[in-house]
Amino acid sequence: MELTNIQENFPFLSCVRCQGTEYIGIIQNHDDKIMSFYDFDSIRTSNEKQLFLDYGDVWWHESNRLLPISIFLTGRMTQYRYCLKTVNMKDVTVEFGPITSLNNLIKKRIKKRQIQLIKKT
Repeated sequence: MELTNIQENFPFLSCVRCQGTEYIGIIQNHDDKIMSFYDFDSIRTSNEKQLFLDYGDVWWHESNRLLPISIFLTGRMTQYRYCLKTVNMKDVTVEFGPITSLNNLIKKRIKKRQIQLIKKT
């Protein structure tokens, strides 16, 4: 499949280029130093590939997309642990697709309030 068809038909898939090699998959998590993603080409059987695409579709349409797929679909993604790859961020460029990070969940928006005390006389 061409990359433009992948982008249109499967918006949850990302294309990651690492040391001259392109990988198609779902990014589980990334931070300043490392990125972990599920490599679609490493999945063994066509049934598992179809199930992986179904899980990706469920994650894309039913979550807020801030949670990584492994947390949103906790028990279902354990069977794909063997195709999880971890790479250095300095070697990686993301060509297209969503990028999830647990760091985005940690950052909270803090609203500051000013309280002014008035002395009654």
